Amino acid sequence: MQSNDEKHGLLMIYTGNGKGKTTAALGQMLRVWGWDMKVVMFQFIKDTGLNTGEHRAAKKIGLDIRPLGTGFTWNVKDKEKAAAVALEQWNNCKEAISSGRFDMIILDEISYAILFSWVPLSEMVDTFKQRPAELHLVLTGRKIPEQLIEIADMVTEMNEVKHHYPKGIKSQRGIEY
Repeated sequence: MQSNDEKHGLLMIYTGNGKGKTTAALGQMLRVWGWDMKVVMFQFIKDTGLNTGEHRAAKKIGLDIRPLGTGFTWNVKDKEKAAAVALEQWNNCKEAISSGRFDMIILDEISYAILFSWVPLSEMVDTFKQRPAELHLVLTGRKIPEQLIEIADMVTEMNEVKHHYPKGIKSQRGIEY
């Protein structure tokens, strides 16, 4: 049985078509931060100008969330810019992964960068396999590729059972943003 002091870096994935993937990752972030461990979240879709609840809370308590994206993929008009920004964020992630400065790194909405071929999947798999042994990684997003599912230690799939959007209820402050 593993002692509480023994550390083994896990690769954790939150995926699926339901709500709660980023929220679950934020919960992991808060838990790690509560133990005075170093944690950072890189967001691949959300742009730097967003003022969401998670960004407001992070600023108040000193959590490190780094958005760098061009917005939601269905609204992006400049695909080349979106690809360049995603690659820049991936390079930021690679640097953080190899730095040894963090206990946990979260790659929020990474699946879109993979699905649109903005980030090479094979390079990502290699980077994750070669990470420091004690580093926890958390990946979020819909349609995480099977190659990442295979190397993960934990995968949780969020499934939508019912959502308020079809009723015409728009995004709610504190719930969706």
